[in-house]
Amino acid sequence: MEHDVSKISTKLNFDKQIEYSTGGIVSKIVLDKKIGNVSLFAFDKDQKLSEHTAPFDALIQIIEGEAEIFINHQPFKLIKGESIIIPANIPHAVIAIQKFKMLLTMIKSES
Repeated sequence: MEHDVSKISTKLNFDKQIEYSTGGIVSKIVLDKKIGNVSLFAFDKDQKLSEHTAPFDALIQIIEGEAEIFINHQPFKLIKGESIIIPANIPHAVIAIQKFKMLLTMIKSES
């Protein structure tokens, strides 16, 4: 059985799918499923997500700008084109060194 993927697929240019908000953080869900989701974020300079944990493994991909990601209190500077994996249930935080955009893919861990 053949499917017409043009009716079920969408071509995306992630850096153009979300805009910055002065002094804020903007998020946009790209895909939401039981096993996880994909979201876009745009952080203005100096904005941050405080330390937290999540029951998902996460992949952060920097689309534009520069961020500092803390995983279990260890800092990692990331720039456009770089990615990092955050294991489920590990404390992490995100700080915008300069304004930046990221794609966040979260996948539910097996129990």
